[in-house]
Amino acid sequence: MSMKKKVLGKAGEDEAAAFLQRKGYTIAARNYRTKVGELDIIAWENPKTLVFVEVKTRTGLQFGKPAEAVNFYKQKNIIRTAQWYLMEKHLTETYCRFDVIEVYAMTGGTWECRQIEGAFEA
Repeated sequence: MSMKKKVLGKAGEDEAAAFLQRKGYTIAARNYRTKVGELDIIAWENPKTLVFVEVKTRTGLQFGKPAEAVNFYKQKNIIRTAQWYLMEKHLTETYCRFDVIEVYAMTGGTWECRQIEGAFEA
């Protein structure tokens, strides 16, 4: 991955986390890594709902909508990593949801976030 893509991705994740916090979510973890995968953001929507968020950042639509990059294989890795997190934190009885946040880097340095709640299921 090019340095430019890494910088864009990190900036997009920062923007997505701020977006969730503005909506009242509490960030539990960012960039949670295990041997099976990585989760971009883990956040509590409320005391009973834990949300695993995949962030996809784009500067345009030439490669399709950002959420389209979260294919079946990527979803399986996210689900497996989420299961690992739930076991590690003793949260296996917790209600969970899998969201995707599309982050668009707009010209002029502004950002636009679009949250797709329940983008896929385990």
